[in-house]
Parts: sequence; structure tokens; C-alpha cells
Amino acid sequence: MTDALTLTWLAAAAAAAAVAAVPKAHRRLQLSLAKHPSLTGHARMAQRVARLLPGYAYDEARFFAADDAPAEVVAQRRRGFEALARALNMRHARSIALTKQAREALSDLQFTGAYRVPFPFSPYLREHLSLGSFVQRSDGVTITDLDGEVFTDLTGSYGVNLFGADFYKACMAEGLARTADLGPVLGHYHPAVAWNVAQLKAISGLDEVSFHMSGTEAVMQAVRLARYHTRRTHVVRFCGAYHGWWEDVQPGPGNPMPPKNVYTLKERDADTLRVLRTRRDIACVLVNPLQALHPNNAAPGDSGLIDSGRAAGYDKAATIAWLQQLREVCTERGIVLIFDEVFMGFRLGVGGAQAYFGVRADMVTYGKTLGGGFPVGVVCGKAPLMKRYREERPADICFARGTFNAHPAVMGAMQVFLERLHSAPVKAMLADIDATWDARAARLNARLAEAGVPVRAAHLASVFTVTYTEPSRYNWMLQFYLRRERLLLSWVGSGRLIFSHNFSEAEFDEAGRRFVAAAQAMQADGWWWRGPAASNKAIRRSVLREALARRLGVG
Repeated sequence: MTDALTLTWLAAAAAAAAVAAVPKAHRRLQLSLAKHPSLTGHARMAQRVARLLPGYAYDEARFFAADDAPAEVVAQRRRGFEALARALNMRHARSIALTKQAREALSDLQFTGAYRVPFPFSPYLREHLSLGSFVQRSDGVTITDLDGEVFTDLTGSYGVNLFGADFYKACMAEGLARTADLGPVLGHYHPAVAWNVAQLKAISGLDEVSFHMSGTEAVMQAVRLARYHTRRTHVVRFCGAYHGWWEDVQPGPGNPMPPKNVYTLKERDADTLRVLRTRRDIACVLVNPLQALHPNNAAPGDSGLIDSGRAAGYDKAATIAWLQQLREVCTERGIVLIFDEVFMGFRLGVGGAQAYFGVRADMVTYGKTLGGGFPVGVVCGKAPLMKRYREERPADICFARGTFNAHPAVMGAMQVFLERLHSAPVKAMLADIDATWDARAARLNARLAEAGVPVRAAHLASVFTVTYTEPSRYNWMLQFYLRRERLLLSWVGSGRLIFSHNFSEAEFDEAGRRFVAAAQAMQADGWWWRGPAASNKAIRRSVLREALARRLGVG
């Protein structure tokens, strides 16, 4: 009798456990379906793959014939590469010399130098082709290096330079002059702070403001506050989106810590909305408006250009519909919707992405250009979300302070920036931005098509990304031909060309002419030779076989 009773209880317990497991398994399945099928959508798997990927370098022969090009094409490439390296070395000797000297102790230079191109090509390239990273002045849309060589600036200072270098030099100088009497006094506030707060409230349409020293810090604080007030643990970020370099929002390769309390989900997908509607642990959703240019894809850099699979394209209507759906579900579920406008900032207009897309966020983070040329991060949010303490539980606080937050010089330059944001010249730059930049991109693409080169450009306002229309292992070479044409790109290469809004039509068209000339020179040097069986899939399979062989020690 006792044994029978025990068995009955065990069976009942097993049945109850099975019933309890069904909802958990269902939620887990929903979460899996909401992740992008690529490695970009699976952070843990991406980290495992990154650990398994062997490091290896091509020798000279393989460097020029990674696609098994015939001997005459290899010789053509070799001649072109040597001419390119010779021209850059001669033209930028002083800038290159200081770069080589500084690289020995400057870890950032070591990193960016190594990751300009796919890693097997990198050692040979660094040995034989040098670039200068030191410059001495900026004017209009140009930057001058130590050798007096003048480049057209397509780096945009990583997004800071929205209205032109002269604009920011003036903001910095005037901001320093306004705050000179206070100098380095911290902890108390310069009057500019109060003025800036009022302006940012009006611009963001939100209640309160906090100041930080970088965009990464601002996003960290927004997420901390969302967790604090919702009492929930998890952050939703979208596949490929960048929100700074801290652990919670960079869960894949590049982060030494495993992902924790973060869901990386697909954009524009019903499965993602289903997860948001059913889970109870989601504190906030982070949105980077720049992802509208390449949804569910990581920020494009030439170090990942192993083939021509890079895709980009902006659909405003689809973006608006998606953001409206997000707003609806976040409101339903008490999830904090955060727009991360650190990069895009005021590039889409004075009201930013909220005004441009017609969707209101609960919190907005700003940075880069808002500092008027100085480092800054800002959080704007609804009052209930910005409070850092609870009156009823005085020990329950959300602490966030920084020695240099609201630094007088930064606040002075920000005040000048915000004043000028409403000036006639800036209003003219921001007027009809879609029509202006759509027309410019169309002209550039028409010239590229007419030239017969396998290159096109996609864009969101004045941020461009270069795509490639024919399978190739050498698309990353274009950045160096652009450099020879005196077009200055950041270390990520052709993945991101950031035009400032002060480009005139003539200046843009001149940049376009040089861009086409660079592509034609690269084509003439044989880098876009294509074998009869070439395809992006074939290239990826070849690279995979190569990596496996190296991993197994048979290559």
C-alpha cells in the first residue's frame, strides 16, 4: 500500500513537473524564434565560434591570389599594389613616420591597424602599405595631415562632425571663453547647465536630464534606471545594433564576458513582438535609429568583407511601422522604450529620430555632436524614470555620478551648439534632408553605374554605406584607393562614410568624382577579376574550408 501510494505521488509529481515545464519550454521556443538565424543574433554561439577561429596569415603569393586568379591578373594586382603603396608612402611620409612611432605604445592604433581588413590579409598589408593617423588641421569639409596633404573628410569624426569642422571649432572656442572664469570647478554648476537643461527638455519632449561624459555612459545609465524602476532584469537589443562597448549591450565577439540578462532579437519581426508581449522580465528595449539603414546587420566594417554579401537599404515607411509597433507593445507591457541617438543625434533634424519617425520614446540618449566638439553623454527621460531614489525606502537608490559630468567647458560648448542649432544656416542644412541626400546618393550611384564598377552606395540621410554588386574577396582594397584620391575614411573603411551636412553640391560632386576614379583604378588593377564559378556562397565555403584546415593543422 505504501509503495503504491509512493508511486502515485511520484507519478503525480512527474506529471506536475511536466505540465510546469511546458510553458517554460514554450517561452524558450518563442525566444529562439525571435533571434536572428545568423551568428549576429546568437551571442553565445558567436563567442564560441570566435574562440575556435584560428589566426593565420597569407603569404605573398596567397595575398594576391586568394581567389585563384590567373598569373596575369596576379601580376596586374601586384603592380597596382606597389604603385599604391609607393604613392601613399611618398605623399604622407611625416604622418606615417609618427604613426609607426606612436603605434608601439598606443594600443588603439595597434587595434585599428590590425582590423582594417580581413585578418588573413592584414599582416602582409601592414608590412607593405602604411597609413598615417596623425593630422594637424581641419577647414570646411577637409582635413590636413602632417605633410600638408588635404583630404576631403568622410570620417565625420565618428558622427560628431555634423555641421562642419569650423562650426565645432567656433563652439569650442566660444564655450571655453564663456566658462573661463569658472575654469575646472566641478560639483557645482555653471549657469549654462540650467539653460541646456531647458533646451534639451524642449527638444526631447521629456521631463528631466542627466549629463555624462560619453554616449556609452549615457546608455548605461538609461538601462540602469529602467531596471531600477521596473524591477526587471533583461534588456532587449536588436540584432547588429551598437550601443557602446559595455558588457550588457555588446554580447557577442569583442566582449570577454558571456552575455547576461540581454535578449538580442530580430528587428521588424512578429516573433520579437510576441516575446515582448509574453515575457515578464524585460525592463527596456534599446533602439538605434541607424539600424534603419541595415536592419539585423552589424555596423559594416571592411574587416568583415570576405565576400560581397554586405547589404544595406533604407525604407522609411517600414521603419516607422516597426517603431509604432514597438511603442504599442512597450506601452502595453510597461517596458521602457529607449531611443539611443548618441550617433544619429540631430542628423535627422532638431527633434531627432522621435520627430523624424513620429514615435515618442520614454528615454532618449544623446552624445557626440551635442557636446559642440567636446565629449558628452546625455539622458533625457520621463520624470518617474529619471528619479534615482525612493522616498519610502531611503536606502534603495540607483547611484550614478561622475567627476566630470556637466564639466563647465563642455556645458559652455553645448550651450553654443544648441543656440546655433536654431540659426538660419543650420536650419538650411537640415531642411529637406531626405530630398537633398536622396538626390546626392542617386547621382553618385548613377556615376558608379556609368563607370561600370561593381560598387553602389546606400544611405540614411548623410550616412552612407558602400555595397558591392559582384562576388569578390578584395572589396576591402577600395579604402586604400579612396585614400590615394584624398578621401579620408575612418578605420572601418568603406562600411561607413559620414558626410557633414555642410557639404555643398559642388563639394559632394567632387567627392563623388574622386570616389568613381578610385573604383575605376581598383578595377583597372585587377582586384575585381571574377572567375567563372565565383559566387558569394562559393567564397564563404572556401574561407570556411581554409579556416578548418588551419584549425586542424593540415593547411
